[in-house]
Amino acid sequence: MGSREARATDASALRARGRSLANRRVWLPTLLYEALPYFYITAGFLALFATLYVSAWYWVVPYYLLFSGCCLHLGARIWRRRRRERLRP
Repeated sequence: MGSREARATDASALRARGRSLANRRVWLPTLLYEALPYFYITAGFLALFATLYVSAWYWVVPYYLLFSGCCLHLGARIWRRRRRERLRP
């Protein structure tokens, strides 16, 4: 009975530590923070152009397109949000 309670206590402590790690804020250096939307947009365009150079319809092409769309969307969204915050009086 004692070992069962100890395992439950260990498991709850592990879950609490995982929650605090997931909810922690990440502070990036300013240069990296400012370059993030441009990195996402560049990665999206590179993945999109990489699909043009694949000579046949391989299994990887849909993943390139999905990655490309996600990166372009995320980069544009971050850029718009930051622009809107900077223009707000």
